[in-house]
Amino acid sequence: MADIIYQATGRRKTSVARVTMKPGSGELKVNGRDLDDYFSYDTLKIIAKAPLKLTENESTYDIKVNVQGGGFNGQAGAIRHAIARALLEVNPDYRQALKRAGFLTRDPRKKERYKYGQKKARKSSQFSKR
Repeated sequence: MADIIYQATGRRKTSVARVTMKPGSGELKVNGRDLDDYFSYDTLKIIAKAPLKLTENESTYDIKVNVQGGGFNGQAGAIRHAIARALLEVNPDYRQALKRAGFLTRDPRKKERYKYGQKKARKSSQFSKR
């Protein structure tokens, strides 16, 4: 009998993470590399694993992640979002805990676009009265 596979997508800024989860020993691969090799900062590893720690499933599922776009922070947030959504497919009872922690909410914040005639999105040149 084949293992049941759970899939989910998570997004953050311009990053998109596609997660495939199946019962296993707790192995987490990101773009074919181990999580510890992919993210050099411990904070990013903690962010990515947060839903698993909250639901106490750190060594229950093997997870493969394909993540594209954005920087490391955005990618870690997208992975967290995708894992939380996949855990919901596994057990709908996790919804209350994941929702309370804010892992199911898609963070809408993005980089603001540059406006013409200005140096940055909001910074303009100094006003001269005379």
